[in-house]
Order: sequence, then C-alpha cells, then structure tokens
Amino acid sequence: MLLAFGDYVLDGERRELRCGGELIAVEPQVFDLLVYLVQHHDRVVSKDDLLQAVWGGRIVSDSALAARINAARRALGDSGKAQGWIRTLPRKGVRFIGAVREEQAPATASSPPESSDNMPAPALPDAPSIAVLPFQNLSGDLEQEYFADGMVEEITTAISRLPWLFVIARNSSFIYKGRAVDVKQVAQELGVRYVLEGSVRKAGNRVRINGQLIDTTTGAHIWADRFDGALDDIFELQDQVASNVVGAIEPKLRQSEIERAGRKPTANLTAYDLYLRALAQSYRYTDEGFAEAVVLARQALAIDPSYAPAAALVGTCRATQRAQGWGGLSDEDIDEACRLARQALQAERDDAETIGQAAWTLFRLAGEAAMAAAALDRALALNPNAARAWLARGNIHALRNQPEAAIEAIERARRLSPFDPYACFYAAIIATAHLAARRFKQAIEWVDRALHERPRMVPAMRVKVAANAHFGNLHEARAELSRILVLDPKLTIAGFREYAHFYAPEVLELYVTGLRLAGLLEK
Repeated sequence: MLLAFGDYVLDGERRELRCGGELIAVEPQVFDLLVYLVQHHDRVVSKDDLLQAVWGGRIVSDSALAARINAARRALGDSGKAQGWIRTLPRKGVRFIGAVREEQAPATASSPPESSDNMPAPALPDAPSIAVLPFQNLSGDLEQEYFADGMVEEITTAISRLPWLFVIARNSSFIYKGRAVDVKQVAQELGVRYVLEGSVRKAGNRVRINGQLIDTTTGAHIWADRFDGALDDIFELQDQVASNVVGAIEPKLRQSEIERAGRKPTANLTAYDLYLRALAQSYRYTDEGFAEAVVLARQALAIDPSYAPAAALVGTCRATQRAQGWGGLSDEDIDEACRLARQALQAERDDAETIGQAAWTLFRLAGEAAMAAAALDRALALNPNAARAWLARGNIHALRNQPEAAIEAIERARRLSPFDPYACFYAAIIATAHLAARRFKQAIEWVDRALHERPRMVPAMRVKVAANAHFGNLHEARAELSRILVLDPKLTIAGFREYAHFYAPEVLELYVTGLRLAGLLEK
C-alpha cells in the first residue's frame, strides 16, 4: 500500500519517496520519521512517540531530532521559512498537515530479498552505526564465559556514551553468541556499518583480549589491537579495556566516516557530512584548511542552525588561527566564534567532545576560565573516556599555572586516544606544563617531540623559544624565534600580551621574558 499526498508518494516496501514520478533521495532515518508522521497525520505526534517509533526508544538530543525533522521538510520542498507539510506545535509535538490517501502498489515481477525470518533487513541509519559481537572464549574454560560477556557489556556501554554513534543494544547482538558468523551478514541483519569482534584467552592468572573493528561495507579492518592483564581484579580490568578500546577506535571511526563523506556526491551532503568534511580540513592544520573548515561548518549550520558540533568547530578553528597568527581575524570573527561556542554549550547536553571544544574556545577567545572548567567537568562526567575533553582540560591547567594537574590530564588523554589526529598536542601541552613549572630542560625535550610531528605549531614554537632562553640556550632561542616570525611576522611583545590575556600572569611573564631575551621587539 502506498501513502500519497499532493504530488508525493511514499512507498514503504521499496523505501522510496517520489514526487511526480521523480525519486527523491532521503536518508533512512528521515524516511522512517516521514512515514510515521504521514501514517499518523490525524493527530499530533509527541517527541516520545518519534523516539520510540524511529529510534527504538533510544535517547536522542533535541538538536538531532530537529535536524531529522528539518531534513524531512526539505525532502518535501518546504523552504524552512514556512512550515508546509510538517508543522511543529510548541511543547506539544509535530503534526503532518495534508490530506493523505492510500493507493495500491503496482504489481512487480519480483520482490527484494529478505532476511531468513521473512522480515526485511533494516536500512543503515544516517548516523555511523556499530554492533559489538559476543567475544569468543578461547580459554577452554566455561567459567570464563562470564568474563567475556562482561567485557562486551562494558565495551558496549562505553561506546554508547558517544552520542554521534548509533550502537546496537547488547541483547540484540548476543543472539549471535556461540555461532560462527559472517560479519557482513550480521551487519545486514542488524543494520550497522561497523562491527567490533574479539576474543578472550586465559592462561593462569593472565588474560589476553583481542579486538578488531571492521567496516562491513568494504570489508576493511580499520583497527585491531590486543590487551594483556591480570585477573586479580576482573571488574577493574574490564573497565580499563573498555576505556582503551573506545579511545582507540573513536578516531578510527571518525576517520572512516570522514573518508565516506568525502566520497559522497556534493548534491547529497547533509549537515553531518559537511561537518565531517570541515573536520578533515581542520586536520590539515594550515591557514587554508582552517578557513575552508569554517566555510563548510557554516554551510552545515545553514542546513541545521542547531547542529552543535559544527557550531563548536567554528570556534576551535578561529582559536587555532589566532594562536598561529593566521587569518587576520576581525572582531566580528571572534564574536561569531564565541557566540557559536555558547550556542553549542546551550544546545548540546550529551556530547562531551562538543562541550569540550566549546569550553576551550571560550577560554582562549573570551578568557572565561571558570566557565570553561565547569563545562569540562560536565563533559567528563558525561563521558570519562572523552580524550579531547581531557586534552582541553590539560591545556587550561598548563596555562593557568597548574602544571601537575595539566600533565595528569594529558597522560589520561594519551592513554585513551593514542592515535588521535590531535595527539601531537599532548607533547606540546606537557612541554607548556614543564615551562610553567620552570623545568626548562624537560620543556625543551617535550616540545621537540611536538614539533617533530607538527613543525609549524606556533604555540609549541613559543614554548621552545621561552624554555631555551631561560635555560641559557640563547642561540637556539633566537633561531626558533626567527622561524616563528616567518609564520607570524607581526608578532611583538605587546601583541603577544594582548593575545595571551587568558594565561595566568606568572606564566605570561615567563613567556614574555623568554621572548624578550630571544630578541622579540616590544612593539
């Protein structure tokens, strides 16, 4: 049976939306939402109704729900200025407005293949999606089954804290326990793009856990690792492995999604795709890359003004451009970055990374250290495995003259996400902490690690100048300052003081004295 309204026809069996015979591209989750609204056009549908019908009762942020509703409106040609087919009723819900008629579907020669239980396989959600399969017990010890099952439960729970990731519930994935499975078939049956599988092997009081992450659309293994530990405290070991797995696979998942978005036709890009492309540009760490990232993030916000990750990314890019001396940022650029960071903090309640980015931006551009610290506390309470929130916390501690707390936070981030694209910042912030503690030799050692990975990182280069100057290596300090002036030729003592308004006064004076000893002009 087809659902028709105006010139539009919804074919639930084929999962197609057509207008005047022309097929309209609609993402799977948006299609499901649209079908539900049309089927219940005779009443107002509440948020809870939509979450149960489309997301299976899973908690979804208001911004994500609003994005799907806006995508459904765009599919039906609504301009966004007027609520045409889909009307939002404040504090009540959403209603489909329009006369709906049922039509008989034309007969077809064959039907699409279905899964073995005669139910159609679920379509891939528009968010990245993953199932954690039961781990194999290779110990030959049935008593270790509980450990392997607990390991999967801990990992599933930890991964579920990533709000941008659609995670299949443990009860659904455990139907494959004890079965030899084809991961591509499992992915098709569960409707996921990624599958995490693994094994547990016990020998005496030691246990080895292997894991691998597979992109089932390509068959590629995008991550694999093993973890060894003692069974003295099983629950602590499970928690440790779960944290390590999440920290290791999160950047791999993100990179895989970035590559997927890069292959997608420009005409079909969503706010999420544009955000991923912006993220990829920011990873280039060039003036041009950050400028393009801001353009793409703004395009994402034009599609979905409430999309908090894109709003936070604009601020991150602007703060980095300012730190590098790039872009000639105007007051309007800074004001926009701070406004979007505050918007992201207000809109996003469950994404630790977005909260962390927004807090870092407001610390660096607006000097709001207390607010940033409180926001990071909230982010890490939501997700203690959020490596970049720990990174932001370490940065703030270092610049506010709390070196030991900074190093502790960065070491936590390093353990959680050793392969993060921003991992080079770990060494740079540890170097800053040692500089604040007047451990100049250690600062030089750590900053050289950072600059080996990213030679044009101006904040790290400033650490190298100051640390060498205070350590008595004036020749090296002056050589490094000359390299900075190639990248930031307008740098002066007065300009640096104005930029570094968010530093603790004693840390700022360490930098200023070192830069002055190296020969930086006052004005």
